[in-house]
Amino acid sequence: MSIPVTLDDLPSTLAGYPWGYLVTVGPDLRAHVLAVPSTYMDGEFVLETGRSSRANAAERPEVTLVFPSPEPGAFSLVVDGNAEVRDAHVAVRPTHAILHRPALPG
Repeated sequence: MSIPVTLDDLPSTLAGYPWGYLVTVGPDLRAHVLAVPSTYMDGEFVLETGRSSRANAAERPEVTLVFPSPEPGAFSLVVDGNAEVRDAHVAVRPTHAILHRPALPG
């Protein structure tokens, strides 16, 4: 089950998610995942990243941020966005966000 999160509601929704993962795609088309704090200001995330994440974002700017549920069984926050490389950072402007419930056993 997924619940849409409007971009206007994203700042308040993020309050419960102090960190997440930046997911980029490498030249071999495999996912590259980096843990990052959830700093969101003026409509974008600005993330300090390594060389691989910056190179991936420069070549394939469609990225995803995944913020795991703060409690077992709670909703995770998934944010899709467009990335721009800025020096040692990647800025991500969100395009879509959802709260996603984990699959239930059974």
